[in-house]
Amino acid sequence: MESTELDPVISYFRKIIGLVKPWYITKIETDHSGKQITIYIDFRRGSKFPSKGSDSNKTFPVHGTKIKVWRHLNIVDYKLYLHCRVPRIILEGGKTQVIDPPFAGLSNGFTLLFEAYLLRMMKGMTAYEVGSSTNELSRKLWDTLDRYILKGRSLKDFSGVRHIGTDETAKARGHDYITLFVDLETKTVLFITEGKGKKTIKKFVEDLLEHNGKIENIVRISIDLSPAFIAGVKKYLPFADITFDRFHVTKIINEGVDKVRRSEATLFPVLLKKARYVVLKNEENLTAKQKKKLRELRLSKVNLKTLRAMQMRENFQAIYKAETKEEFTILLKKWYFWVSHSRIPEMVKAAKTIKKHWPGIINWYESQINTGMLEGINSMAQGAKTKARGYRTFKNFANIIYLLKGNLNFFAFNKYYQHEV
Repeated sequence: MESTELDPVISYFRKIIGLVKPWYITKIETDHSGKQITIYIDFRRGSKFPSKGSDSNKTFPVHGTKIKVWRHLNIVDYKLYLHCRVPRIILEGGKTQVIDPPFAGLSNGFTLLFEAYLLRMMKGMTAYEVGSSTNELSRKLWDTLDRYILKGRSLKDFSGVRHIGTDETAKARGHDYITLFVDLETKTVLFITEGKGKKTIKKFVEDLLEHNGKIENIVRISIDLSPAFIAGVKKYLPFADITFDRFHVTKIINEGVDKVRRSEATLFPVLLKKARYVVLKNEENLTAKQKKKLRELRLSKVNLKTLRAMQMRENFQAIYKAETKEEFTILLKKWYFWVSHSRIPEMVKAAKTIKKHWPGIINWYESQINTGMLEGINSMAQGAKTKARGYRTFKNFANIIYLLKGNLNFFAFNKYYQHEV
């Protein structure tokens, strides 16, 4: 029998659940020892229901029912469960369909409001922490997140994407790589795939086309200096001008400086002990202790190649302050001549690598790729490893990144997500 509409408790719970006709509450049970509230829900006799996802106004009579249970957001510290008798309808053609109530979430057993709460928690906490806080299995949390990412990405439209940045990161130390593709204009992660190199470009293009993107629209792409990446872009994104951004180019110089330091450390182990970050960081970013170490290196009577290599790196970084493309090119040529004639093998090799990729480095001045943003995406990916700790499958790792940086419109299918819950 339908509960009275005048009962204030019934009325309160009907509002927080968001029940509308023909759904109604039949009874409420409270277990104080177990700190649990159970609400029983039914639908009015004689009700008809439209098929799922149909735009038609056609409705169908009920041909059987089943009981399903959803967890809702807690009431204070009491767990709230909704037991609902749901209808089964038979569509034209004989297909059977179970109709869920409007509060049902995407996952099996959570309401929309509870799912919105879980997603917000997973943005700032590890899955283990969220599971402990809500007393839910991590497996169910990851399943919920996966359903939201899949549906959220299905709604994405890449037709306006023009400028792409790529970066790669390891899932864990010594483990396989994943590659991220970022819209540099909206600062959004568009696509994540396993591996690195040419095949990842192909996979991105396939995903781009699935989301209304066009190959000819991609006119600029920032990549690292990997030959495989370069080959992939030339084959699958032929309209895109390649830019080697400052972050990846400077990385080549830094690797050369570090090799010089390691080579000299065998000759001057005491002097160069704990000097790695002293020579790899910009002087203004050094700690007081590191600045003291740098003064020690400079005041030593040893003519260190490491210090010369460090100066080459600093001069290279200064090139990016050029006010015109012409000045940028002239300074780069002068730097190349100096370093390639330095007789420091590690730095000569780095200079030749720069020369080999000259057009893409010069393109930076036109594209002005925001290096800090790419570094931020990489830093965010590292943080995602922590959130996916213990469940570091590719899918979970990627889903955390999409949650944090995918700019997915969950509100399109969960009205509670835009609000603080």
